[in-house]
Amino acid sequence: MSFTPFEPQADARPRAIKILIAGGFGAGKTTLVGTASEIRPLRTESGRSSYGRAIDGPIGVDSKESTTVAMDFGRVTLPNNVMLYLFGTPGQRRFWFMWDGLARGAAGAIVLADTRRLPDCFGAIDYFEQRGTPFVVAVNCFDSAPRYGEARVRVALDLDPGVPIIMCDARSRESVIQVLIAVVAHALRLNGSFA
Repeated sequence: MSFTPFEPQADARPRAIKILIAGGFGAGKTTLVGTASEIRPLRTESGRSSYGRAIDGPIGVDSKESTTVAMDFGRVTLPNNVMLYLFGTPGQRRFWFMWDGLARGAAGAIVLADTRRLPDCFGAIDYFEQRGTPFVVAVNCFDSAPRYGEARVRVALDLDPGVPIIMCDARSRESVIQVLIAVVAHALRLNGSFA
């Protein structure tokens, strides 16, 4: 059965949809999951070590004291009893080995971008393109970050024309819900329905 989460449905049985949130270190993935989640989010954060600081680099994240080492998890319910299960991936390359397990069964993904460090998105974009996972790019508009329009971001990230780009603020629930609706709608357009 095909459905759209935005139109009233006669059968409001729960539908569970798994969404991955990926992006570079310090892009705001943990914040996005925490902002959206209607339950207390699960976080697997650890303090940054001197070794980790040397590897991760300080550009734009020098004040960041913790890092996700496994995943973030949250849940949000959209209209028509559509439940999104959110899995935030670790951003550092040394933890990418966990992505395959986290991605299993995902209907779609969000690549969270920071305009101060756009190249940090390439790994996540490549990952989802290679696996055929529908994804959107959400540009997290940090207060101190330069602002670029959708066209410039698309060129900088070499995105296909069909990949949605959304400007957002990971601290704003309304903004994050719009990103989540966009990824669900994009996945429905590409796949027709969710199993």
